[in-house]
Amino acid sequence: MVYHESTGLLTDQYEVTMVRAAMNSGQAERQSIFELFARRLPSGRRYGVVAGVGRALDAIANFRFGDEELSFMIKAGVIDTSTANYLASYRFTGSMWGYGEGELYFPGSPLVIVQGTFAEAVLLETLLLSIYNYDSAVASAASRMTLMAEDRPCIEMGSRRTSEYAAVAAARAAYVAGFASTSNMEAGRTYGIPTTGTAAHSFTLLHDTEEEAFRAQIETLGEQTTLLVDTYDIEEAVRTGVRITNGRLGAVRIDSGDLTTTAREVRALLDDLGATETRIIVTSDLDEWQLAALAGAPVNGYGVGTSLVTGSGSPTCSMVYKLVAKAESIEPGSPWIPVAKKSMSKATVGGRKYASRRLDVKGIAEAELVGITQPAAIDDNDRPLMRELIVDGEIVGAEPLNDARARHEMARSELPRDGYKMSRGEPVIPTFFLDANQEIIPAPYAG
Repeated sequence: MVYHESTGLLTDQYEVTMVRAAMNSGQAERQSIFELFARRLPSGRRYGVVAGVGRALDAIANFRFGDEELSFMIKAGVIDTSTANYLASYRFTGSMWGYGEGELYFPGSPLVIVQGTFAEAVLLETLLLSIYNYDSAVASAASRMTLMAEDRPCIEMGSRRTSEYAAVAAARAAYVAGFASTSNMEAGRTYGIPTTGTAAHSFTLLHDTEEEAFRAQIETLGEQTTLLVDTYDIEEAVRTGVRITNGRLGAVRIDSGDLTTTAREVRALLDDLGATETRIIVTSDLDEWQLAALAGAPVNGYGVGTSLVTGSGSPTCSMVYKLVAKAESIEPGSPWIPVAKKSMSKATVGGRKYASRRLDVKGIAEAELVGITQPAAIDDNDRPLMRELIVDGEIVGAEPLNDARARHEMARSELPRDGYKMSRGEPVIPTFFLDANQEIIPAPYAG
């Protein structure tokens, strides 16, 4: 992702003013533990997908306050001299644990645990939430789409339906959840995601005839290119493409109409013309339900845009970042005290969390186990979920994007059968919170 040199101002003002006030009260250096989690899944969803971990680590590495950032906040009256001096030397020196990128999550899953002084940890709230909420929303939608597409590749094509940098993040999140490629060039450069794309309707309209446009595209990009065939008459376009390639045309793209019926007609026509290897790609505002409906159609791949980059109706995961424990005092080595909100509908569970997934003997997920103050007891089939991301200020959790992609494929394979349904339902496995005695305790957001 392309940022300014500093990510320090990718935050909300109240985080900076809390640091200023905590410095005045003498509590800024008090050791604290924050937790990033979602109280619930989007309505009707059966699981969520964690994405944005790598982007968050990159952003934290650049979370600095230089002269330009400090000058802006001083002029705005947000900080005073002492706060500016603190921020000028800011570096996150604490530790962070979290779910691996591509992992599945459920209500109450402790996706990120941040431990450090109050001042250094509270400043990361908006930065982490803005990344995790959006990237996870896109990845969660993308996972449902690739689930419905099965072995047919999905192409991310949503750049024009979101902001320019969100488009890059969306392409990355979709790739984690199984998309094969993206149309976004910056995503290809920054993250090494395969890119794809050929021509739009404007290219056909530019030329005096459709055949002239097709010949120009094929001469430039080769016979394996994909021709967009619904500018005028689909049947005539398909016949033209097959004729000028002698049946060696790579693919045709259909972007309008009744996709199922049209795909069947085009497949029959291609086969009749001897172009049995020519693939059919369909686009046109697809979502996971349409992909499911196209399962029986002779389609070889999908291009998905608007629905993907907007989370398919759930553009945020409603994740929150809450203080769950604090040191008894500012003295080094002070014991931890759990803290929790009691607000109606926004209550939290206090204490440092640990997470694992309960699996049966066949490796199918049965429950999310969240231990409070210590890990839940697990057996040989269960799988710990949290990884070290930052240790004493050093980033240790960076990994290749393909590792996150593989993790998602593995985690999704553990879902019970109900997890594969597109119908609305409850989370596919429950979340259990366990106290130090391994007793289940009520939780306001357990599944």
